[in-house]
Amino acid sequence: MTSPENAVTSSDALAARRKRWIAWILAAFATLGVVYGGYWLADRRYIEKTDDAYVGGNVVRITPQVSGTVVAIGADDTQFVKGGQVLVRLDPAESRVALDSAEAGLAKAVRDVRGLFSTTAQLEANLAVRRTELAKANEDLARRERLAASGAISAEERQHAKDAVDAAKAALAEARQRLDANRARIDGTSIGGHPEVLAAAARVREAWLACERTVLPAPVSGFVARRSVQLGQRVSPGAALMAIVPLDETWVDANFKESQLAGMRIGQPAILTADMYGGRVTYHGKVAGLGAGTGSAFAVLPAQNATGNWIKIVQRVPVRIALDPKEVAAHPLQVGLSMQAEVDTRSGEGAPLRRAAPPAPLYETHVFDAIDRAADERIRAIIAANGGKPAHLARVASARP
Repeated sequence: MTSPENAVTSSDALAARRKRWIAWILAAFATLGVVYGGYWLADRRYIEKTDDAYVGGNVVRITPQVSGTVVAIGADDTQFVKGGQVLVRLDPAESRVALDSAEAGLAKAVRDVRGLFSTTAQLEANLAVRRTELAKANEDLARRERLAASGAISAEERQHAKDAVDAAKAALAEARQRLDANRARIDGTSIGGHPEVLAAAARVREAWLACERTVLPAPVSGFVARRSVQLGQRVSPGAALMAIVPLDETWVDANFKESQLAGMRIGQPAILTADMYGGRVTYHGKVAGLGAGTGSAFAVLPAQNATGNWIKIVQRVPVRIALDPKEVAAHPLQVGLSMQAEVDTRSGEGAPLRRAAPPAPLYETHVFDAIDRAADERIRAIIAANGGKPAHLARVASARP
């Protein structure tokens, strides 16, 4: 049986052990607090984090520029297409009829202008003939004036000579006016640069473009999305047929609270993760720009706070974060995916807003350039074929689309 003295000693030892454990636990928590406080002061206080972030990207909508009936579809949803690949083809019958009519009009205009130049040469020759006739009439009148002075000819014959001179002067004036009128239509021009030819060439270019635009190519390489066009459908200019999404040009729009933007600057590094891959895939990016306003400011129905039941709500501003293209290529992202973004605001250098205008177009395509060049070649071929050029130039006509 335990004595009272031993029981008191055991209870004191247990209390002392409990105090030591509590002291160790408190010391451990204090150490963790100091360590985390130092970590927060040195690093974590500069990190701004949000899970209100989503993948963004360009959505290139395919719309026709001319009316027509769909006769072929070259790609479907989820398929990858290259820039320049044919996506939709419209029936070109009506456009070809208009093109044939415009080409015939251009050929006629070229030949009419050729006639103007030829008429000018003819009128110049006619003017020279009239000058010769006037000179001859003046000589005849001079001879008859001398003969009339000696009484060798009658006054009537002398009057006939004067009438001949007057008639030759009138014919010369008429020839000069006709030549001036014809020259006014061709002065300072060539066959290819004549206004009538240029107007006809513009009609050919318009008809050529309309014919070429019955084929809708992909402006960029990417994946097809939201295809709504169907075979046999009659489409009009501006109708949305499908969209192309170039997934190699994606970014993240992270919506930060207004209280998180004080130290945010363009160029600051960011670390992002996607719900699609989880924490095993990390993306690195940089702040590319801050939005010009909050989301509510650009909403379809902006908030009306001038009411009696106003409640303050923390606003969010979209921050554009550019991603590393190599990381995106290794782990592709679809537009609209959820992301978590962390921006390191330790570096306070740089501007909060980008004020410099871009030096060049941010996005452009060249798949339509060939259409204009082909139209110019076709026009030159028609002018050469009808402008009196050598026969081998007349066979340079381009193949009709």
